[in-house]
Parts: sequence; structure tokens; C-alpha cells
Amino acid sequence: MSVKRLLCCMSSMNSGGAEGFLMKQYRMLDRTKYQMDFCVNVKEKCFYDGEIKALGGRIYRIAPKSQDFKKSLRELQNIVRENGYENVICNSTKPGTVLELIAAKKGGAKRLIYRSSSASISGGIKTKLLHHTVGRLAHFVPDVKIAPSTLAAEFCFGKGCVAKGKAELLYNGIDTSIYRYSDALREETRKKLGLGGEFTAVHVGRFSEVKNHPFLFDVFAQILKTKPDAKLILVGDGELEAQMKDKAQEMGISENVLFLGLRRDIPAILAAGDIFIFPSFFEGMPNTVIEAQALSLHCIIADTITPEADITGLVEYLPLGNAKQWAEKALLYADGYKRKEMTEIFKEKKYDIQSVSAEFIRFCFGE
Repeated sequence: MSVKRLLCCMSSMNSGGAEGFLMKQYRMLDRTKYQMDFCVNVKEKCFYDGEIKALGGRIYRIAPKSQDFKKSLRELQNIVRENGYENVICNSTKPGTVLELIAAKKGGAKRLIYRSSSASISGGIKTKLLHHTVGRLAHFVPDVKIAPSTLAAEFCFGKGCVAKGKAELLYNGIDTSIYRYSDALREETRKKLGLGGEFTAVHVGRFSEVKNHPFLFDVFAQILKTKPDAKLILVGDGELEAQMKDKAQEMGISENVLFLGLRRDIPAILAAGDIFIFPSFFEGMPNTVIEAQALSLHCIIADTITPEADITGLVEYLPLGNAKQWAEKALLYADGYKRKEMTEIFKEKKYDIQSVSAEFIRFCFGE
């Protein structure tokens, strides 16, 4: 029996929520039956390239969409045609993404899958106008429409799409054998990070405008007024990283902020934390909030984020704007709390990777 291949169209395969979701699915596949390949719009090596090749995947590099969108579409169409891809998935909320599926269809793809991963979009009037015009093609072009939350689905596929059966929810599943809390993991990681008994807040996310790091710093500055030795751990990279390092310096909090960059030991970092703070302006369904809950870590997140993100009762929502209010809420956990094993809850809610993998195969490979 020949191996069924899925072509995944992504801007890049660097560390991020959408990329992480695909890699979690990829690791779970029986690769004697299924394989995932990736088409990216960057020439440089990406975070996941080595793992993709080790798993037997192919990586195609085409023209950056920002430089020559028409050329990018032509090259994608040719890749689909020349390699006989029948199943193609695009994962984005940018208006032009649906045009990639149209190019794949012209190349011969039979199953067009669109995964919406956000509940809003960054950009000015032009971007929003494109979303409401070109972006509306996402209501009709894909054969399969999936999203991690109702908000993310409705943003791309229209109001009521899930309730009407026009789009499906596919959760951001967790490998509970990896994302599992233990006191030993916590103590080991805190020791490696040079932490003693300091109250420690954690944020995992790209340094980009949507993640709202300036407000996060304001919250942490308020925390320091009560806990002068508190620490803030930041995991991620991005276009605003240098700017945020400068801001921490200007605010006089840099000695208490640990910029850890990209990490592969996210479960350990989450185990080491005392509170997870996540003030994004918008999200589809943030992987990191799900992952934090798997490590039994209390989360304080913006009320702009879908209520579906709270799958364990460990998530509290606050409106953006009042940093002191956020700090006071975070400090309620400064004296510690009982952490526990979350595997059974995740299985019950169908957020375990095994449940999600079976659905992913059904949606993306038609089996």
C-alpha cells in the first residue's frame, strides 16, 4: 500500500502555535501509511526543518508571498502537480491563504483543507478589507474547514459555521506523556534556571504585537512592588524581541526578567512557573494556555480570548487595561498551591493527542 502524503502550506516552519500543532500531529502518524510534507515561503532554515527531515518529510521552498505573490502561487501549483499531491492543507487567517488552496486545486489537489488558527487579524484597513472580500472565499473553496475554537472558525468561515455543520472543531491536543507535572521536574528545572523560592510568572509566545508584551511588563512591574525578588520567564523569539529587551531595561525590571529564547523543554518551563500570564489582544485557541493547564499551572488571560480555552477550571479571564488588577490576581498564587496530574481530565475533554490525531487523519487524509 502506498503512503498517503499531505502537503502543508505554511509561511515558515519556525516555532509557533500553528507550526507546533502540525508537528504534534506529524509525530503521531503511522508513517508507513501517512506522511506530511511542507511548502514554505522562506529560504533560510527553520526551527522544525531537522525534525521534519528526520521523520521522512520533504520541504519545498517557494517565493515569499510578500515579494511576489503570483510567483509563489505558480510555484505551489507546480509542486502539487509534479508530485501528485491530492491532500493539501493551509493554516492561516491571512486573506490570501485561500488563493493558495485555489492554486493547489489547479495543480490537481482533490482534498482542500483550511485550518483557521486565529480569531482576528493584525493590519490596517487594507488588510481588513481583503479579509472581508478575498477572505470570504474561505466560506466556499475548502472541502474541509477546521479550527481549534468556535471563534477561530467563525472568523474565517462565517457566523454559525460550526453550529450549522459547515466547519469542524479540531482541538489543540496535548501529548500527556510529555506534558505531565511532577514536583521533581519542577525542582530540577528551577535549579537549572537559578531559581530559589522566588514567585515566578511565565509567558510563552512570539514577540509580536498581538501578544501584548508591554502590558505584560506593566503587570510584572506591579508584581515587583509586592514581591521585589519575583521573576518573569519569557519563552519565544520574534520581531519585537530586541525592542522588549530595551523596554525591560528602561523600566528597571530587566534583572528580574529571563529571556530564554526558543526552547524545546516547554513542559519543564511550565512546571517551574507559579502563574501563567497571557494578555494577548486576540487568539484562536492558544496552544500555550492548553499546555500550561496540562502542567497544572494556573493561568490569567485576556477576556478577548475564547472561553473554550479553559478546559480544566485553571483559567481566569480579565479585561485588558488595569495592570494592578492583573498583578493582584496573580499574587493570589504567590504562596503556592497543590499541583496535580491532569491526564484524565485531558482525555475526558478529548484534548489528548491520541483523540486529536484520529480526527486529524479523518479530516486531512479522508480516512
